Amino acid sequence: MDSADFTALRHEYEAAGLSEQDAGDDPIALFERWLADAIAAGLDEPNAMVLATATPEGMPSVRTVLLKQLDERGLVFFTSYTSRKGRELAVNPRAAVVMPWHPLQRQIRVEGAVERIDPAASDAYFAARPLGSRLAAIASPQSEPVGDRDELERRYAQVERAGAEVERPESWGGYRIGWETVEFWQGRRNRFHDRVRFRREDGRWSRDRLAP
Repeated sequence: MDSADFTALRHEYEAAGLSEQDAGDDPIALFERWLADAIAAGLDEPNAMVLATATPEGMPSVRTVLLKQLDERGLVFFTSYTSRKGRELAVNPRAAVVMPWHPLQRQIRVEGAVERIDPAASDAYFAARPLGSRLAAIASPQSEPVGDRDELERRYAQVERAGAEVERPESWGGYRIGWETVEFWQGRRNRFHDRVRFRREDGRWSRDRLAP
């Protein structure tokens, strides 16, 4: 295969800008507004977040998860505590996410400390999931090697046949990424993008602009 060259791929960003006045003083309010715009625009999986974690030695890993809850404390997603990200968060409880909304020429980055949410809150969310998703969470040894797809299907069928009440496994639940640093990126012409960053210190937000 010949060496691929993507240097000619170029798209001009010129939909809008992001001024300090537009950004305001509350990044959570701006986050909610931009997320509402993404939902209203009909984007596919507008709540998808690319989540980065790392080992204590600094070895990173990244994957996409879904934002399911947010409030003044942070962003919540759900997964297996024994998955790779769960194991990494257990020993290095910090993470970063990016929410890329390419059609809107926007993205948001969030960095912060991570904690498990209250078990009762995880129970409530798990109970609200479709039955098939609950069965899959029980059947899947997330991030562990399996022989083939048939093995996964057998595990699912075994859980399905059990017919018992489907309760949340203790190894599955929610994580909350705290608001520490939030950066809003708006594409502009000539790669001269807008980048507005908020940082929380001692419970108060500061705002600055980063060069593109």
